[in-house]
Amino acid sequence: MADATAAPAGDSPRGGFRGGFGDRGRGRGRGRGRGRGRGRGRGGQDGDKQWNPVTKLGRLVKDGKIKSLEEIYLFSLPIKECEIIDTFLAVGTLKDEVLKIMPVQKQTRAGQRTRFKAFVAVGDYNGHV
Repeated sequence: MADATAAPAGDSPRGGFRGGFGDRGRGRGRGRGRGRGRGRGRGGQDGDKQWNPVTKLGRLVKDGKIKSLEEIYLFSLPIKECEIIDTFLAVGTLKDEVLKIMPVQKQTRAGQRTRFKAFVAVGDYNGHV
């Protein structure tokens, strides 16, 4: 029989018999999810908050120092905030068109994981893409 003073299986320094082979290097104990923890989330809050720019370009647009999208395109500046586009283009003017969808595969222990890569063009049919 087991000694009454022995520690339970989960408290031993080697991990006992509970939990199998450890975390198998998956990190942070999240299990086998599909990567839902990346990014800043989708939606969540309503649009009733005022825009608080994060990038330098966003601050310049909000302060009115940049007057049009052409000024941004002229210097090939990356647009990283959707509110910049909302400032210059009216709501409902943007259209999108799917150019190509291609499957990409990742090899896993259990076979292949297939995802899809999409190439989409977004613009207002007035020279802004």
